Amino acid sequence: MSTMDFFTAMEVSASGMSAERTRMNVAASNLANAQTTQTAAGGPYQRRDVVMAAVDVPGARNTQFAQAVRGVAVTQISPDTTAPRLEYDPGHPQANASGYVAYPNINPVEEMVDMITASRAYEAGITSMSTAVNMAERALGIGR
Repeated sequence: MSTMDFFTAMEVSASGMSAERTRMNVAASNLANAQTTQTAAGGPYQRRDVVMAAVDVPGARNTQFAQAVRGVAVTQISPDTTAPRLEYDPGHPQANASGYVAYPNINPVEEMVDMITASRAYEAGITSMSTAVNMAERALGIGR
């Protein structure tokens, strides 16, 4: 494994870990605001989704594998445009004239699954980095 390959492997893993950390943060924010009926912008909190895309890895640009080696980046955090969930609660301060309160369109089970998936992907990135470090250490040991 050459130095450039080692750093390329680390950059790919780091890009994935950064994207997954963002996914975990957004899912946590969605869960924390599952009952927020009024935001500063007005109306209930809108669930957010993380949009990711494959990106070039700087260390791989000048290699024969430049097209095959890709990292990942968060391109945007977009609001979910699904209509809010309406619940009948005429005593709530945010109830409309018919007694319905608009709650965020957040499914806690879906958010927890997203957090677990992101956490597992993050752990896979850590394992990948550890493997790359171990391979580099062994390669250096061979040269001694």
